[in-house]
Amino acid sequence: MNKIRSLDPDSGAIVCDSGCVLQVLDSYLNDYGLCMPLDLGAKGSCHIGGNVSTNAGGINYIKHGSLHGSILGLEVVLPDGKILNNLSTLRKDSTGYDIKQLFIGAEGTLGVITGVSLLAPKRVDLAFLSFFPQKLPAFEYWDSISMDTTLKAITRNNPLESNHSFYVMIETGGSNSDHNSEKVMSLLEELFDPKIIENGIISQDTTQAESIINTRESMQQGLLRNGTVFAYDISISPSLFLKSVEDLGKYLAQKNIYNGIPGVSFSTGSQIVKFVSGFGHLGDGNLHINVVLDRFDKDVESLVEDYLYDWVRNVNGSISAEHGLGSMKNDSIKYSKTTEVVNIMRNIKRMFDPNGIMNPYKVIPI
Repeated sequence: MNKIRSLDPDSGAIVCDSGCVLQVLDSYLNDYGLCMPLDLGAKGSCHIGGNVSTNAGGINYIKHGSLHGSILGLEVVLPDGKILNNLSTLRKDSTGYDIKQLFIGAEGTLGVITGVSLLAPKRVDLAFLSFFPQKLPAFEYWDSISMDTTLKAITRNNPLESNHSFYVMIETGGSNSDHNSEKVMSLLEELFDPKIIENGIISQDTTQAESIINTRESMQQGLLRNGTVFAYDISISPSLFLKSVEDLGKYLAQKNIYNGIPGVSFSTGSQIVKFVSGFGHLGDGNLHINVVLDRFDKDVESLVEDYLYDWVRNVNGSISAEHGLGSMKNDSIKYSKTTEVVNIMRNIKRMFDPNGIMNPYKVIPI
């Protein structure tokens, strides 16, 4: 189930099997000046069906939004074996309920996605910048420890030549590349003048742009080279990104398992936490917050999750921004959804799947 069924280069509508690898689809579309609306670090192995089932976000969310907006139609096998054939390639269709939306992000609990049709946008230009700590505008973002550990892991030099506190990656799109570059240059001039930006470059070609994007996409793997990683995918106000990392670091320091300096690694005594870092999608409020340890410890994991999930609930955030709940976090849905909302979700699940055979124990707690 890994075939590309059709592509309309004029409209950008592509229809494919759910087993198509994300990077394969993106490479195919590249020949037509198009790209997938989704870009993930795992694009070389993840399947589009799984991306749709978990409503994956990725680094292009600020421009293209969630897959709820990019998916044109789905082919789904229902619990009773019937096939829901809704592989529309229309951008606008106001005839009744938009049934496909129920299966996006449902994690296979309502049916198995076997085919996908989606809208592929034009390719974009890219700029890579570093920012002074006190002023963070909204785009793709990562902190210094995420950058340093990743560059060491992939043996690559910093494109900006020296280390900085925070980094931002901006992409612009449109049909006229000269106009796109002009817009980016205008933005940079405005941001350099009040000393918001410390340094920055604009990609000169596709190779340089892909190198910077690859650095961002390699960050999770870079952290894993440093030990055990407790990784969390939260959705909060962009203004709270730095505070969330700082608050978690301070809490772990109070528990005497961290030196209390977020983003600074160390190796002393019995302090098991090596560092806390954050990177993510500043434009849509999705932060990947990471706690790196020198060894796995179940008690520390529980300590981190209890604190972080409570912290997220208190700021009206979500404990899962783009990768779903699965079976490991289904009981934690209470931190993001009220009891009434969870009960409605249960009723929808029972209507589609009264025997509970579709991906049991996922999303909805028993």
